[in-house]
Amino acid sequence: MDNHSGRGARLEEDLNASNTYYNDIGAALIHKKPTPIQVVRVDYPSRDHAKIVEAYYRTPSTTDYNGIYKGHYIDFEAKETRNRSSFPKYLIHEHQIEHLKKVAKLGGIGFFIIRFSHFNETWLIDSSDLIRVFEQTKAASIPHQWFCENGLLLKEGFMPRINYLKAVDEKYLKGDTIAKDN
Repeated sequence: MDNHSGRGARLEEDLNASNTYYNDIGAALIHKKPTPIQVVRVDYPSRDHAKIVEAYYRTPSTTDYNGIYKGHYIDFEAKETRNRSSFPKYLIHEHQIEHLKKVAKLGGIGFFIIRFSHFNETWLIDSSDLIRVFEQTKAASIPHQWFCENGLLLKEGFMPRINYLKAVDEKYLKGDTIAKDN
């Protein structure tokens, strides 16, 4: 059985640094959501060295990030793949799809940030577009070319590391920009 823990860690670090930057300049307040866990057993060798030794996920987490930007609710999932030709559909879970459908229905901005690490490309994809192809495609993966044709390639730099708010401006807010370009 494959162990996928840690996959996407670099993308998550880049997004967290970008969100810190956006918060510091007052552009947006977007945070990584904690994964809800139920602690079952804690080992207390001493008062200041407590260690969780058994815990379980309470419920599946919804998406990775949410917050507010220019008065708009933003909610998105971030995924990374090393696959060279396509994005494996098993990386997206049904509860994430259902959550992002609700975000769209209620007027929020929902999207996916997908990184193809082999190509050093990071894409912003509208949640409705990716969900549609996800549900209509019987194949186990979505071709890389689909992302090239349907996504916005995100510029990477120093501050912010991933300037995804510029893509949000372009895709959803049509020119009302304050996200700085590197």
